[in-house]
Amino acid sequence: MFNHLPASLSLFPRLLLSSSPRTLTGACRLLGRMEAAVVRCLPGEPKLTISFCLNGSHKHMLRDQGEAVGKVLARISNSIAKSQGKAKKSKKNREQQPGEAAEPAVVKLFYGGDEVPDTALNSEAWRDGSVLQVGDVRYSVQRNAPTFTTAELPVSLLAGFPVCPKLEVEFGNLQDCEFTWLKENIRDSSSEAGQDGGWTQVGRERVHVPSNQDIGCKFKLICTPKDGTRSGPAKELVSVGAVEAGPGVCTFDNRHAYTVRGAEWPSVRVVSYNILADVYAQTDLSKTVLYPYCAPYALQLDYRQNLIKKELAGYNADIICLQEVDRGVFLDSLVPALDAFGLDGVFRIKEKQHEGLATFYRRSKFRLLSRHDIMLSEALTSDPVHSDLLEKLSAKSVLKDRILQRSTSLQVSVLEDVSEAGRKVCVANTHLYWHPKGGNVRLAQMGVTLQHLRRVISEVAPEAPLLFCGDFNSTPNSGVFQLLSEAVVPQHHADWSSSGPEEACSMELLSTFPPLLSACGQPAYTNYVGGFHGCLDYIFIQPDSMQVEQVIPLPSHQEVTTYEALPSVAHPSDHIALVCDLRWNR
Repeated sequence: MFNHLPASLSLFPRLLLSSSPRTLTGACRLLGRMEAAVVRCLPGEPKLTISFCLNGSHKHMLRDQGEAVGKVLARISNSIAKSQGKAKKSKKNREQQPGEAAEPAVVKLFYGGDEVPDTALNSEAWRDGSVLQVGDVRYSVQRNAPTFTTAELPVSLLAGFPVCPKLEVEFGNLQDCEFTWLKENIRDSSSEAGQDGGWTQVGRERVHVPSNQDIGCKFKLICTPKDGTRSGPAKELVSVGAVEAGPGVCTFDNRHAYTVRGAEWPSVRVVSYNILADVYAQTDLSKTVLYPYCAPYALQLDYRQNLIKKELAGYNADIICLQEVDRGVFLDSLVPALDAFGLDGVFRIKEKQHEGLATFYRRSKFRLLSRHDIMLSEALTSDPVHSDLLEKLSAKSVLKDRILQRSTSLQVSVLEDVSEAGRKVCVANTHLYWHPKGGNVRLAQMGVTLQHLRRVISEVAPEAPLLFCGDFNSTPNSGVFQLLSEAVVPQHHADWSSSGPEEACSMELLSTFPPLLSACGQPAYTNYVGGFHGCLDYIFIQPDSMQVEQVIPLPSHQEVTTYEALPSVAHPSDHIALVCDLRWNR
């Protein structure tokens, strides 16, 4: 029986499709295989769980690890007897015939062909490979079997856009799991009312892309958790809604023609992108003032997430830095999707806000060594390395207070090349203060940022190149851009008095790095809304460590303005992603 278990388990998905829950038990017995009883038992935890299915009813028991197994078996037997008694009582009421008392079912546990003593403790009795007998049904005990703790399909499905399930597995590996996608067969007019049209298998990958032929159909996913060759109980998911038509050509489709293949050593592909936080997209200000030209449905999070996931996946990037990332979007959408495409990610929330920064990296190329995230205002007052800057800013108390009120954060991740130990890169990601008259605040924020980055590299990754991405809210004629590209901003730069004489500050600010290079140059705009367009986003590199190999062209002006401005039904954000291939110099 045990020798044939793996082969018979492979029939389970087909049985699921053709059988109702009540016929599964009988079908499994006819096939000569045992169903699974899944036991979760971890050292140090007081309880264990036992889960199995009997006559179409799912049993889930929570018991003490130190309890005698005989008590659990008796509990199962009594529970079955009660159920049978209720069934007979119901039949008696219908047929008005006296019924006999239900006899307790025989419930035993075996291991290696021998019955496990009733006095054995639960923690030791429920071994992997044991056999639980409940009446005439036998179960193969799977202790700590691979199990999905989370398994969900996205609410919105669009034709031509990847469907990425949210999956979390315990005792397993997502890369080993098996997936079967099925499409609902549309019931024709000749079918009887209520009759199921059935399902047709359409895919076996973790991510599935519906076609236009699937519009109007629901999807089903059967996923089997695995760890190597070891399998756990399968999960069956059915989409809430049917596949809807996509928007057609998007602004990023032509860009994907340049990124069909991933970058190869010694090159690395980098993306920086402000994806527009949902907390901002759904405000009345956004709908009526900032983006009145955008169709309301195109501002909905579910719709925009479909576009963002397709856009990011199509770039085949090695490092992705994102700004304005809602916490829920990171956990429920981006992590599941980008994990399926080979990337791991870290998140830094912006204090006092519901959005923040996210950095993803391709795990086949990089491993995360350390993180050094800070809130800039907090670091300014608490870290002695910034004492000189703080002293100068204190001369203008209004400006200082304005800076300290900001929750702007800096995300710093030190990555190491998995193919060559010691080859590291310091990836920085930020989103500076947004106000048009906040040039002086942004200069102070950048002063803190550069000091912190220099120390991180010196102490953690000497000689590692800096890769600095973000939405800097600074045009090429700004003080921030001059500080980064020329390594100094003079005391009389206009940005020091950007918010009026009361907050005017006059100081020379020096960078802690030699001049950096904007890898994607100075595009005409990276942000295009109804009342403004300009270049605010950058990927800065150290030219002595990295060279620009390729800049992926931005969408044409015609593509950007097809629906007047951004965001639109064909573009999910008010910003445009920067994408480039960089070549290591060593």
